[in-house]
Amino acid sequence: MNGYTARPVPRPTLRELRTTDDAGRAPAPVTDDEGGAPLRCCLRHSRPGERIALVSYAPLRRWAARTGADPGAYDEQGPVFIHAEECAGPDGAGPDGEGLAFTNSHRTVRRYSVEGRILGGSLVEPDGFAPALRNAFDDPAVAFVHVRAVEYGCFLYEVTKG
Repeated sequence: MNGYTARPVPRPTLRELRTTDDAGRAPAPVTDDEGGAPLRCCLRHSRPGERIALVSYAPLRRWAARTGADPGAYDEQGPVFIHAEECAGPDGAGPDGEGLAFTNSHRTVRRYSVEGRILGGSLVEPDGFAPALRNAFDDPAVAFVHVRAVEYGCFLYEVTKG
């Protein structure tokens, strides 16, 4: 399904997070011996032997700082995995519509207004991303959505229309 863009953590933000995360801590990179960590820098799972870091990230806060919005109490931060060093980013094979990253599990799609307020959300089955995104963006008040893990509520990536 075309018409949607998944956005990883932006490169300038990644450079900052590799020094000090959004909780004010320095990251502690590790070698991922098993692989499988959902990397928010390149929207794929880590491979065994890659250097990764778990950092605190506040996606709505950073979006609000760029746009001048005030998300108020909706501002939050949480853990995300990133490569410990700069990576090439998404490989260009996706993510778009049906091919969105990390959609092989149940996820939530959380809708946000241009002011940064939560407009609602939905639980999405692995095969239900296209209808969930259509439903979200059918509401003209929705500016973007966050795709999140169900089990921990962690931010995976932002999706915009177009």
